[in-house]
Amino acid sequence: MAATPAAYGASTSSTFEATISQIPIAGQTQSRTLRAFSGSFGDRCKRNSFRFSFEGNRLVKNSRKIRAQAFDLNLEDSQFFEIASTDSQLHPRPLSTSDLTNSVRDSSRVRVAYQGVSGAYSESAAEKAYPNCEAVPCDQFDTAFQALEHWVVDRAVLPIENSLGGSIHRNYDLLLRHRLHIVGEVQLAIRHCLLANHGVRKEDLTRVLSHPQALSQCEHTLTKLGVVREAVDDTAGAAQFVSLHKLRDTGAVASSSAARIYNLNVLAQDIQDDSDNITRFLMLAREPIIPGTSRPFKTSIVFSLEEGPGMLFKALAVFAMRNINLTKIESRPQRRQPLRPNDGNNGRYFDYLFYVDFEASMADPNSQNALGHLKEFATLLRVLGSYPMDISAQ
Repeated sequence: MAATPAAYGASTSSTFEATISQIPIAGQTQSRTLRAFSGSFGDRCKRNSFRFSFEGNRLVKNSRKIRAQAFDLNLEDSQFFEIASTDSQLHPRPLSTSDLTNSVRDSSRVRVAYQGVSGAYSESAAEKAYPNCEAVPCDQFDTAFQALEHWVVDRAVLPIENSLGGSIHRNYDLLLRHRLHIVGEVQLAIRHCLLANHGVRKEDLTRVLSHPQALSQCEHTLTKLGVVREAVDDTAGAAQFVSLHKLRDTGAVASSSAARIYNLNVLAQDIQDDSDNITRFLMLAREPIIPGTSRPFKTSIVFSLEEGPGMLFKALAVFAMRNINLTKIESRPQRRQPLRPNDGNNGRYFDYLFYVDFEASMADPNSQNALGHLKEFATLLRVLGSYPMDISAQ
């Protein structure tokens, strides 16, 4: 929401006030009043006119940067928001949930949250989705969602499924919990490498660290090496650990980017068992994009149904009868009510949510009619996003 004050007046004691609605603060949505007092700031402005736009917890002006000290935000906790600044370190520490309330930004580049540390495949996906972006590492998927909700970042890029390992269920649950929108997708070819410190040979390795999925995807190579496999949070984190502790008997399965970043030697490339190893990432934003029909679009929805014979068949038929192709269907138990009483019987049955992707834009009347039909009998229906398909080569 934008607030545009009148041109700054001659008096340095003048003020402007704009009421801002729907500001997300600590997970809540409340109305807040934003006050900017002139004071010494007015002297520095020298009667120039400024146009301010409020974007979450930051103010942007069109002619020069405004320092955080120039503003007093009248919040319930009597604390100040801070204008963000970029971590000056080469590889910043991943954001945690506790960092979100004090995170500061000062960057003209698009800030994109991803899960992991520098060198993670998710970082490569973020850079593919948003070239020249400022990739912001987060320690957990939840933190990336919250960072976007709280305006710490502009976008988030998170994995949703892998061609070998299947769906990332945690992110399906988080999509429903948070009011964010899918605005795009990007597919990334996963090419695993065996990394170790310089001077270490394959024969010296007794154990290998990596993400559980990466270890399983390199089963054949690791079995031949006869090493102990040890699971850690992410691939780049494994490389970072091996490098930091200068381990001589331990390797890591990670990307070639991680080898470069953490000064490790690549002992073997493309060690995955299957060369067709693709991870699909979702691009998330606070606002949806306007769907179009000039290029291939995909739409993602979530819905739930009453229990009964043929209910899922009936739901999927609304797409089939309109010749709309489904590309994915995923079922997840209802988090708030996983079990529902079974009327007429003593037992209970699982209550499910169904996540569906289909190849059509919400600008297409066919899609609108299909969802209108589904809404007639679905107990819940939500469009997670309608966005351009990634049809580029991985």
